[in-house]
Amino acid sequence: MTDTQVVQTYIDAWTHSIESISELLAPLPTDSWNRPTECPGWSVRDVVSHVIAVESELLGDPRPIHSLPSDLFHIKDELSRYLELPVDKRRCHTAPEMTSELEYVIIRRSRSLRNAPTEPDELVRFPAGPFGYDLPYHRLLQMRVLDVWVHEQDLRRALALPGNLDSPAALITRDLLLQGLPKVVAKLAGAPAGATVVVDVTGPVEFLRTVRVDPDGRGGLDSSISLGPDVQFTLDWESYLRLATGRARAEQLSAGALKVDGDTELAERVLAHFNLMP
Repeated sequence: MTDTQVVQTYIDAWTHSIESISELLAPLPTDSWNRPTECPGWSVRDVVSHVIAVESELLGDPRPIHSLPSDLFHIKDELSRYLELPVDKRRCHTAPEMTSELEYVIIRRSRSLRNAPTEPDELVRFPAGPFGYDLPYHRLLQMRVLDVWVHEQDLRRALALPGNLDSPAALITRDLLLQGLPKVVAKLAGAPAGATVVVDVTGPVEFLRTVRVDPDGRGGLDSSISLGPDVQFTLDWESYLRLATGRARAEQLSAGALKVDGDTELAERVLAHFNLMP
């Protein structure tokens, strides 16, 4: 697959996911917009506001002028404060206003992506104010796929409307989350040299990956089977997603969703650092 094809794959996956959000919201009763999600402090409305805000910022729209209340318990640092401002600004918006704005953003952003002359490896700016940074264009698109699809799943769980767990965006998200697994095991959990940790995931997206820690303490990832690993986690895809994106801790998963075999202490350290989202 060429770099250009990779970019188009990301655009197609993003389109599928964000349009799925729009379709999900269209028939939604007004009271459902206030249902809580697994994102601390955020309702269904707030998650949708966040998606709109990021895509709007990527389009170059100015950020709203707004002062945040001082009693938002989930604001922990300046980044969360930055993300919260356009969300709080929309908390008074009606359901029709929200769906209309989302639809308009999708139309504009789709047109922008379709007409973008940007090369896949060309450095572009992620416009997040003081938290902005440069990254390759294809990487930006990949991260937008992850963010939009993860929030699609936040909404589906909050609304009890499951779906798209095996969509194109789900597979891209899987690959991105797995990139961080060696760091979780080797660096954050401090697994010793020679240790092996296996993750066996079942469900709509199935995979088995082994993290091996080399003599220098660096983790490597492969899909080979390890006999007698130090730790093996067996869990379903949605539970893996919730752990890896900080939506739930191991003890919050439903009974039987996660099976742990091997070194209990190492397993607990890995699970304590499993969240790969900021």
